Amino acid sequence: MQKIIVAITGASGSIYAEVLLKKLLSVKDHIDELSVVMTPNAKEVWQTELGNDSYASFPVKYYGQQDFNAPFASGSGKYNTMIIIPCSMGTLGRIAGGISNDLITRAADVVLKEKRKLICVARETPYNLIHIKNMETITLAGGIICPATPSFYSKPTTIEEVAATVVDRVMDLAGLPINTFRWGN
Repeated sequence: MQKIIVAITGASGSIYAEVLLKKLLSVKDHIDELSVVMTPNAKEVWQTELGNDSYASFPVKYYGQQDFNAPFASGSGKYNTMIIIPCSMGTLGRIAGGISNDLITRAADVVLKEKRKLICVARETPYNLIHIKNMETITLAGGIICPATPSFYSKPTTIEEVAATVVDRVMDLAGLPINTFRWGN
């Protein structure tokens, strides 16, 4: 069983977070705890991109961005996996710099120091050298950078299916069961 933190930042790509939350709930038998942190910008971007505030209707435990009493703000909370989706370059930079000024960056710091799984779904294009160096720093610290770069092998026909090509990869990286397109099958 896994204890998972999903952090949603204000980068473009709310569809990725929505598809991930739906897929995580579909495998809830494999998840002991599912906690979500959203930035105020993430809520605004979600409303702009998806035209709704459905983020509030998912049956998960929500924590405020400044709630340092959240169980995953400490290694003793024993959360296995943190997924930041979409991950803004500002958030990525603060994590790379060791700046724990909110619950998202503190939780990422905890996950890295405890040698657990941090998956950052980077959402930016193009990358500048600072972004690349920050990605390198997080990778060297044990994190996984999974750019929000969809694949098209499965011939997706909707925006949700396109987003699912990235989300399914994230689910694989998190070690969760997922029925998805597999190359060679």
